[in-house]
Amino acid sequence: MTRRILGALAAVMAVVALSPVPLGGQTASKRPEVAKAVPRTPDGRPDFQGYWTNATFIPLERPAEFAGKAELTEAEAIAYQKKRELQENSQSKEDIHYDNVLWQTESYSKGMLDRRTSLIFDPADGKIPPLTPAGQARAAARAAAASRRGPADAAEYRSLGERCISWGNEGPPMLGATYGNNIHILQSGTDVVIRHELMRPIRVIPMDGRPHVGPNLRMLNGDPRGRWEGDTLVVDTTNFTDRTPFRGPPATTRGDIFSGQQMHVVERFTRVDADTIRYRFTVEDPGTWVRPWSADSRAAR
Repeated sequence: MTRRILGALAAVMAVVALSPVPLGGQTASKRPEVAKAVPRTPDGRPDFQGYWTNATFIPLERPAEFAGKAELTEAEAIAYQKKRELQENSQSKEDIHYDNVLWQTESYSKGMLDRRTSLIFDPADGKIPPLTPAGQARAAARAAAASRRGPADAAEYRSLGERCISWGNEGPPMLGATYGNNIHILQSGTDVVIRHELMRPIRVIPMDGRPHVGPNLRMLNGDPRGRWEGDTLVVDTTNFTDRTPFRGPPATTRGDIFSGQQMHVVERFTRVDADTIRYRFTVEDPGTWVRPWSADSRAAR
């Protein structure tokens, strides 16, 4: 599904970082302090249009091996990146069942963006907060239902990823995936459109000040509304379903993770320079997690 646009997007595969750790175990060094003007639209707003990638080896949650450690040393970051590269490239090239084989033949490099041990910065432990009692009850009910049926009993019992409906990375919030991390952003005076390479979902974000739809209308990717706060694009999304896929605990059968209908996501896009978008988001769902949580990432050309 993603193979057809790989060639057109190959030029955007390099990950640009604020404090990068280069590939191949080279000594890390800071980018030259050469400022590029942020492009702007005719109405003076920052221009986010073009192709970007949010590929990174930094995990959403802090791994146990880095517990209590928010940032890696240069040597640790290089070693961790090498470890992740080995994991992702370990599949046999003779096995053509999975698309990742094709990516092993491409010059696709993720990098580390910086030396953080998790994209989540709040809570300070770098972890998604615990589930509420209601969230635990929903997870238990799903697990019980899954144990009573087989994945071949009906199409809807297969994961959303298997059915090419949603991988859970397109968001909101937008998260990196194993491959296919390219994003195409289009922008007009009335809408911002975000198109992902993986699964090809398209998010249309109205910028005209209209209110959210009523509570009875719910969508897998929610109902987004955009606004400007200075030079930052803020996207407020509500009206999710209880089938919205999301990467978070606890793991359920075949990897589908779900939020609740109360989920509220606020994303903030800030164009740091001509080649970098800072992407920060906060997730709140009082019916699923005991507290809100926030993460910070980058998209680069």
